[in-house]
Amino acid sequence: MRLLVLVVLAATLMVVDARFDTLKPVRSQLGLVLTPFYWLADLPVRIWDGVNQQFSSRSELLAENEKLKAEALLMQRRLQKLAALTEQNVRLRELLNSAALVDEKVLVGELIGVDPNPFTHRILIDKGERDGVFLGQPVLDARGLMGQVVEVMPYSARVLLLTDTTHSIPVQVNRNGLRAIAVGTGNPERLELRHVADTADVKEGDLLVSSGMGQRFPAGYPVAVVSEVIHDSGQPFAIVRAVPTAALNRTRYMLMVFSDPRSPEQRASEAAQAQEAHDRQLAEQAKKQDAKPSAEAAPAPAPAQPARPAPASAGGAR
Repeated sequence: MRLLVLVVLAATLMVVDARFDTLKPVRSQLGLVLTPFYWLADLPVRIWDGVNQQFSSRSELLAENEKLKAEALLMQRRLQKLAALTEQNVRLRELLNSAALVDEKVLVGELIGVDPNPFTHRILIDKGERDGVFLGQPVLDARGLMGQVVEVMPYSARVLLLTDTTHSIPVQVNRNGLRAIAVGTGNPERLELRHVADTADVKEGDLLVSSGMGQRFPAGYPVAVVSEVIHDSGQPFAIVRAVPTAALNRTRYMLMVFSDPRSPEQRASEAAQAQEAHDRQLAEQAKKQDAKPSAEAAPAPAPAQPARPAPASAGGAR
């Protein structure tokens, strides 16, 4: 009977609650009273979800952190590569500008090795005998002379730098033409001028260029800039130190110069002969065109054109 009464009561309450609004205040009060019980009943589930989310979030964060670190390393590598390519582009542009300034034929080479001996300033380049490189060939970068080829192999060559203690080069002061000999000191940042008179007109900041004496280095290429001049009244010679204009310990690309072995007189004579032969050829072509009869003449003959005089030879014009 009790069970039946309770079932009937429950069914009645559900019908009344569904059809009428009479029990709304009662339901609100019961919800307020039962809220702590709901919270306590749901507490284990919420604790489990929180712990699970905490561990999963930590693992996800760790994985994401590792991924971001890897991406950062890749981006740094690409950035370094881009910076290197940018610097390489700048150096190549400087080198091309330098190549445009020289009159001789040049060949671009790349540094592939450095002599490990600290007392020898030599480098290895990727051009050799197969590329036409020869012993004694001048080597320069975008700023000035670097040295000369001292050993040639089929696909590579060794270059002796200006700063090596066994190297010397005849130079002259660009300001007044004073000649001297610049020798290496073993320091990649310094050259010295030997046997310069104490009264010689050499000043700090003077540009030293190759004089062309010795027929090894072409004349007029920058070699160094005077950095220090020490005068000693008790010594017959002054101490003159200079800084090379070329970036000897930083350059990666360089130029190998193929100088013209002919003297200026020979070059001028050959140029005059070539011009004279060209003028004679033009004169002969003009004579042939004037002497050639017209195969298709018009009904009314055109007045004959006077013969074109032959141009004077190059030697006579000069």
